[in-house]
Amino acid sequence: MEISPLLFDLGKQAPTTRQIADLVRTGGAEALTEAERRADAARYQEVRCRSALNPVKGMPFEWTLNPYRGCTHGCHYCYARRYQTQFELGSGDEFASIILVKTNFVEVLRRELARPSWTGEYVAVGTATDCYQPIEGHYKLTRRSLEALRDFNNPTGVVTKGPMVVRDKDLLQDLTQGPGCGVYISVPTVDEEAWQMLEPGTAPPLKRLRAVRELADAGIRVGVLMNPIVPGITSKPALLERTMKAIADHGALFVSCNVMFLEGGTREHFMRWLQQEFPHLVEGYGTLYARKYAPTPYRKEVAHVVGDLRRKYGVSGRDDDEDDKKETRLKTKQAEEDAPLPPDQPIFEF
Repeated sequence: MEISPLLFDLGKQAPTTRQIADLVRTGGAEALTEAERRADAARYQEVRCRSALNPVKGMPFEWTLNPYRGCTHGCHYCYARRYQTQFELGSGDEFASIILVKTNFVEVLRRELARPSWTGEYVAVGTATDCYQPIEGHYKLTRRSLEALRDFNNPTGVVTKGPMVVRDKDLLQDLTQGPGCGVYISVPTVDEEAWQMLEPGTAPPLKRLRAVRELADAGIRVGVLMNPIVPGITSKPALLERTMKAIADHGALFVSCNVMFLEGGTREHFMRWLQQEFPHLVEGYGTLYARKYAPTPYRKEVAHVVGDLRRKYGVSGRDDDEDDKKETRLKTKQAEEDAPLPPDQPIFEF
């Protein structure tokens, strides 16, 4: 892959993300001849990005940072699988096996934070693909991004399944004591079998909860995203209670949860996986997920059970430092896909 160097630059430049998309479109993933294969069997393609701060709509935040594309965690329900198709890559195995690394990400971010037009709005880090997936140990793009956000006194939130987040607790403490910071660690379930099947490349749930405890003890505002609740697999009330108790026992200040949603790219991958691993659930899913979101009555019933468990174990239902309007925007977005519960559809099992 030959990329013309910039004037006075003696080294060859990494390709842009658009060049990668064009390359894959014509030659498939095998055209990425410079993607480095590492011990985890994934291939890592270095790219250049034109922007770091990404505006979003319909979420409980308005700006995101994602230094990587693709994720070796390989969670089968991950909504970010569909984003891989923007680069002509598949939402299935290629999501977890071909990772784009934005090597100039931090330099671009610092330029954007320094612009007079930037007003220091809240930035969420790691919302599309995990910012603490294992390759972060090598590139340290997330750590350097947090350094930039701290230096520019910018409020920040971090979303991750990676226990590596504790490496950066010094920066998270600085941000907490300064402009404000929250850490959201995803632990959908503590059931070992469900974890291994749904999230094959992630750290064990209890290891993630130990990270929650370490950050909480360091004075960092940390909570758990018990997301997503996967109908028929992690939705059983007894399992929800085990998970909530473990979350409370590890010092989480808040816990939120949502039922899984399925849209293009992710839907196709998940349903193929479901057919292979849980064929008896396929028919029920076809009814429950006639649209992007599970119907309102189903989600309300799950929310009711989770709410009772929060009260039982004394965990807040939300990060009280967040603006109420952000939560309202997320609820509004979900309500756009509301539909009545199909007749005789059982709430927790098919």
